[in-house]
Amino acid sequence: MYAKEDPRSTLTAATTSPPDKGAAIAAAQYFDLVPPDAATPDGRTVVVRAQNVVLALTHARAGDRLDNGTPDGELAVVVTDDTPAFRVQSDDGELLIDSPGLVVVPPGPSGLTVHGDGTVIRLFETDEPAWRDRAVNAEAYTRDHPRVAPLRRWPEPAGGRATRFYPLADVPDDPDRFGRIFRTRSFMVNFLPPQGPRDPAKLSPHTHDDFEQLSLAVRGSFVHHIRTPWLNDSTVWREDEHVTLGSPSLAIIPPPTVHTSAATDPDGNQLIDIFSPPRTDFSRKPGWVLNADDYPMP
Repeated sequence: MYAKEDPRSTLTAATTSPPDKGAAIAAAQYFDLVPPDAATPDGRTVVVRAQNVVLALTHARAGDRLDNGTPDGELAVVVTDDTPAFRVQSDDGELLIDSPGLVVVPPGPSGLTVHGDGTVIRLFETDEPAWRDRAVNAEAYTRDHPRVAPLRRWPEPAGGRATRFYPLADVPDDPDRFGRIFRTRSFMVNFLPPQGPRDPAKLSPHTHDDFEQLSLAVRGSFVHHIRTPWLNDSTVWREDEHVTLGSPSLAIIPPPTVHTSAATDPDGNQLIDIFSPPRTDFSRKPGWVLNADDYPMP
């Protein structure tokens, strides 16, 4: 499944709950995250959901005030090279963010004030109807997908609830670690390194038993290769998919499809993988989760 030099080759399989292996396999979903130009931040925000996480990408402009509402759980802000500086306001106070990384905002009322033009990416739990119901693919989840493990929040963060920022600049390269991984109580975010076009002879097709993978392209373009295993009912078999997306874009990859993604832009490409709940197999690898001291495992 993985080449021996791939850090994932040492993973041990772990599922958060036994999947319903007799259930239908959901279709992969693909989204271009570039909305039509609009006057308001809401009109420039594309909202897409998976079973346990809502992703809202705003094409922000200087001076925008982005209201997060009053979530019952934490939310996260994925900060990329294209994200302008912004301030987070919450009951915990105010914090200026001006470099790539992950911001975790505690439950309760909060908002962002944006100081430039660029993309702002927020993650919410799907029990927040104000965000869940705005998703362009809401109809895909009128019923839970039985093969996807439900979200049960992991333990409270050490030191209590607070706004936390994890800058990528603080993370040195390590060939024995897969990407730069952070987790919250509900999400895991892996910032994969920028890369050139991928060698088609060195792809890494693999499967997940019970969780969706959200592959967020923030630079370049990717071909997402998806194969749906055959079940007994041949009327629901699908052809293999080879879908090309630019950036920003999102692919939602359901279990237990075989999948791999190939970067294609000669000028550089970057993916950010998002999981909900956090992955146990990644979490068990010493040193892989960079904020593990703040967010303990169950």
